[in-house]
Amino acid sequence: MAKKSFIKRCLQWFVIIFLVLGLSSAVAGFYLFRHLSTDLPDIKKLRDVQYQIPLTIYSKEKLLIAQFGEKKRIPISISQVPVLLMKAFLAAEDDSFFAHQGVDAKGLLRAGIELALTGKKKQGGSTITMQVTRNFLLSNEKTYTRKLKEIILALKIEREYSKDKILELYLNQIFMGHRAYGIAAAAQVYFDKSLDELTLSEQAMLAGLPKAPSLYNPITNESRAMERRNYVLRRMLDLKFINQGAYEEAQAQPSTAKLQAATPQISAPYFAEMVRQKMVDQYGDQAYTSGFQVYTTLDGQLQSISNQALANTLHAYDERHGYRAKNTTKPKKDNFPDMPVIGDTQPASVVELSNGSAKVKLQDNSVVKIFDQSIQWSGKTLSTLIKPGSLVRIRQLPNQSWTLTQIPQVEGAFVSLNASSGAILSLTGGFDFSRNKYNRVTQSKRQPGSGFKPIIYTTALEEGYTPASMINDAPVVIDIPGQENEWRPENYSKKFYGLTSLRDAITHSRNIISIRLLQQIGIEKAVASALRFGFTEHQIPKTLSLALGSGDATPLQMARVYATFANGGFLINPYYIERIESFQGETIYEAKPKLACPNCTDEEASKKIYAPRILDPKINFLMNSLLRDVVQRGTATPAKILGRQDLAGKTGTTNEQRDAWFNGYASNFVATAWVGFDDFSPLGNLETGGVTALPMWIEFMKTALIGVTESTLEIPPGIVKAYINPNTGLLTSSSNKNGKWEFFQEEKAPTIVSPSENNEFDKKNPNSMSIDQIF
Repeated sequence: MAKKSFIKRCLQWFVIIFLVLGLSSAVAGFYLFRHLSTDLPDIKKLRDVQYQIPLTIYSKEKLLIAQFGEKKRIPISISQVPVLLMKAFLAAEDDSFFAHQGVDAKGLLRAGIELALTGKKKQGGSTITMQVTRNFLLSNEKTYTRKLKEIILALKIEREYSKDKILELYLNQIFMGHRAYGIAAAAQVYFDKSLDELTLSEQAMLAGLPKAPSLYNPITNESRAMERRNYVLRRMLDLKFINQGAYEEAQAQPSTAKLQAATPQISAPYFAEMVRQKMVDQYGDQAYTSGFQVYTTLDGQLQSISNQALANTLHAYDERHGYRAKNTTKPKKDNFPDMPVIGDTQPASVVELSNGSAKVKLQDNSVVKIFDQSIQWSGKTLSTLIKPGSLVRIRQLPNQSWTLTQIPQVEGAFVSLNASSGAILSLTGGFDFSRNKYNRVTQSKRQPGSGFKPIIYTTALEEGYTPASMINDAPVVIDIPGQENEWRPENYSKKFYGLTSLRDAITHSRNIISIRLLQQIGIEKAVASALRFGFTEHQIPKTLSLALGSGDATPLQMARVYATFANGGFLINPYYIERIESFQGETIYEAKPKLACPNCTDEEASKKIYAPRILDPKINFLMNSLLRDVVQRGTATPAKILGRQDLAGKTGTTNEQRDAWFNGYASNFVATAWVGFDDFSPLGNLETGGVTALPMWIEFMKTALIGVTESTLEIPPGIVKAYINPNTGLLTSSSNKNGKWEFFQEEKAPTIVSPSENNEFDKKNPNSMSIDQIF
């Protein structure tokens, strides 16, 4: 009896202790819940999630130029996710997702038992909802407190959001390796496919990644990735998401994963860097994460032409100066796979030499043949330049054959604009961006040389000179204050030509005429004109050397100057961003360039929507006439190969041929080509603007002008023609076979006949024209 009483009392105390402990646990749990609940993030922020999306830059045709940003992500809606892909993730991560309320009690119990038995925290028990809380609302620290918060938040999220919304958040946010976040980005990174293009095998491969993106990565650990893929496929079969046939077919597939970069559709790295920097200046680091889509002014076809024209021009210069590579030592073959492609030159290993040819192997193990005929420029044969085992560089020619080449040491720049709006159509800042990111179009400040002379001539015309005004091309000696020796400028030819008209002087780029002209009009007036064209004070030396372009300018600035002549006399502002859109497609910026309006009245042209007119239409017409002559009979005559009459421009060469330029335009295209060394080394004898830079411009325009109607030079009111004696610039008889027609501003036209012809013109020629008839 006593024994039963003892047992009864023990049971009573056990129940009491159990109740007390249970009640204490409940109270403690309640207060813990309340404490944790007050420190939880707001789940309402999930309604408007701002995913980190990279900056994407497009051409005007919406072709991809570049992407910038640490995270690759393409947000999608749940409706865009194929059902089978969704099931693959459920099979891999949370097969009871649509049944539980945010927490998998069985999974948590298993994890708890594992902890009790082994003392180790076992990964598992986390539902997709709990992973959403961890990815969006909490840190990744592994603590019991964080786990409790995760559970509480998961329960709250399930009450607030639909299953589809939760799954959408998860599939967009999960890290999938190789900087890919979300399933759409992962499909592109690993397979270069959209979601609806994935095979079952590929879907299972992706679904296996979230558990351990590094361990199960198909790029870095293919065998483990295949094991994980097969596990996911087995789970899908067990859950009856797929049938036996589909399972066996998918399991038999090899891995098709291959790391895919966001391959630009247009090669414009210098231009892309300009856009990136502009966006960062405007938006800071948000530029990389806000999903901005920047649509630019770049024309994809013109950019490709620009790249090729620059590369061909630099190779042509390089070949004129011989083959530099040495083959005295045999390079280590171990270096071959890691040698970079630079510009259009590819590394190759010489496999075999035979009579007049050589076989070389590229990095993809393909073998191509090069012939002696392709290196006639070197003055040597292949057998004297290379030997088996040598590592060389080759490039493919337009006829698809290959030739031995070298990386040009000389550099170049090319930029083209829409002359009416200032839109940058193409821009190539150097031979290879990966080798040297210095953008010579916008950053390289070089002497413009004779390319500056049109500003001097513009000033002269405004001061009353005419294309027929005569200047004496004779030696000139200039004292320079503070220097012991005088300056004795020369023409490029080292010759002097006597009395020369302004037209002939600019056509043949006579230095002495430019200097004398600047002396006569005054440096101050020329500087004022330069400032009007967009130059700044510090770019313009206030000395007579200004006549030869001794200041500094970037190629982009020179293109802007010549756009003024091309568009009727308006100073446009170059620009390159057409509009910026949010990832949702909302336009947040749109360019409103001030346009040239050559057909506007003065009142219309003064409106703020138009660019400022800086040249009178008459002066602009005369300058166009002069600059067209540079092509038709002057220093740029090689451009006549294009077979057009509307080509105009000016060559430029600086002291010791340190810079070679051609600035020119046709129709509404204006473009500047520059060639030189970054260290200002001389280009060499005879390497002038017409020889070295003009071919780049010609190659570009040859394609750019296809289908473009030739523009006519409309004579504006106030311009007249007169038949003159080219030796005097004065009127001559129509019977003078040596006479020529010239344009003048009406008030500046000659009114007298050449002195030597006066008697004949007035008395001996009864059919001679009067002054009124000549105009």
